[in-house]
Amino acid sequence: MLTPMRTLSNRCEDFIHDGQIEEFLRPQPLDVGHFRAVVAKALDKQALAVDETAVLLRASPELRQEALEAARTLKRKVYGNRIVLFAPLYIGNFCVNDCTYCGFRRTNRDAVRRTLTEEEVAAQVKALEDNGHKRIIVVFGEHPNYGADVIGRTVEAIYRVHSKHGEIRRVNVNAAPLDVDGFRRVKQAGIGTYQIFQETYHHETFSKVHPAGTLKSDYLWRLDAMARAFEAGVDDVGIGALFGLYDWRFEVLGLVTHARHLQARYGCGPHTISFPRLRPASGNAEFRTPYAVSDDDLKYLIAVLRLSVPYTGLILTAREPAALRREALAFGISQIDAGSRVEIGGYTEVGDAQQMDREQFELGDIRPLDTIMRELLKDGYVPSFCTACYRLGRTGQHFMEFAIPGFIQTFCTPNALTTLMEYLVDYASDDTRTAGLALLAQELEHIADGPMKRTLVQRLTAIQTSDSRDLYV
Repeated sequence: MLTPMRTLSNRCEDFIHDGQIEEFLRPQPLDVGHFRAVVAKALDKQALAVDETAVLLRASPELRQEALEAARTLKRKVYGNRIVLFAPLYIGNFCVNDCTYCGFRRTNRDAVRRTLTEEEVAAQVKALEDNGHKRIIVVFGEHPNYGADVIGRTVEAIYRVHSKHGEIRRVNVNAAPLDVDGFRRVKQAGIGTYQIFQETYHHETFSKVHPAGTLKSDYLWRLDAMARAFEAGVDDVGIGALFGLYDWRFEVLGLVTHARHLQARYGCGPHTISFPRLRPASGNAEFRTPYAVSDDDLKYLIAVLRLSVPYTGLILTAREPAALRREALAFGISQIDAGSRVEIGGYTEVGDAQQMDREQFELGDIRPLDTIMRELLKDGYVPSFCTACYRLGRTGQHFMEFAIPGFIQTFCTPNALTTLMEYLVDYASDDTRTAGLALLAQELEHIADGPMKRTLVQRLTAIQTSDSRDLYV
């Protein structure tokens, strides 16, 4: 459960050493041979050390292009052409923090404060299911109202909502850091990934944007959260940084340091990494940053992260405009949200225009799920709603044992195709269905004849001709 400031943080390990990271980023001549050796190591699907990642960050424009092409190649090797889709669901925006950049901060008098009731949550979930979603992430403000038991009961309530063929098969969580008992409670509820962003790994900046005396001002308690999650049995965690608060290169090395620390201590790094950029938010018109990240730098940092952590899912959210998201998919993105609204009650109570007083930040892409599905299909991607690995226990270190030999494609491609067929039959517009069936036919041609292919064809046919659903390897 949430409590005020804790003395426990003085026992948390601070593995982020600002001086060392700044030294890695110090201007120095770049050895092109070393750069290409680092890229070659990444293409061999070996995780990069922090100092090796720093080499990529010193690239010239010409070498940047080499890294971008390498990231494109590596993404195909590891993930194929699948893109996992999900939607955010904001449950409540009361918050004890006063983060200077956030529309939910406690001193923002423009924010409309609200927590959805269980009935209102069910209505939001039904709306998401009726559009075809199978995976969501629930988001809570950091407040005593949203302790571990409330989070757990919300997740359990979501799993109980079914609409026709619709159901949510995986609920991820973005909420406050919990203690070990709290993480055990949400694990019991059947959560997927528990996601906590450090926001910025730079200690001084962290203190500036998270005022003293607030829950979030405890740097070490937040940094240690993923360790407590692992200790509680939550082996599927997501980390991230809010780009624009400090030098983006520092944040990249902070993320890689965090990932390597978890890998070394628990035998498994983060399941996902997110890298949202600062966006306009209610009541933050006066917030200014000298660290704005350009589109080109965002695309490059995505490529660097893909090369540095080859088996970690990379998430690019609807904060970003549609055109940039479409372009960045090639450089390493494995998950995106679609049809997203971040207002409290946004899936049933608002129209096409965003309502800033009800959302944490402004979105750049609020296109409907079907529109994004159609674009992905026409660009040759397989949109996936698969959740099989999580429900069969292929998570955490066990997931890595499957992923590293290349089994992701063995398991995930067939499961992605069956969930795509579900969407095409149950929810797709005519144009999207036509594009999807054409891509399915192409994908089947690429699968070798044998028992797996025969089983897959049988399952695809069953979905088309009957009420059979949720068929997975």
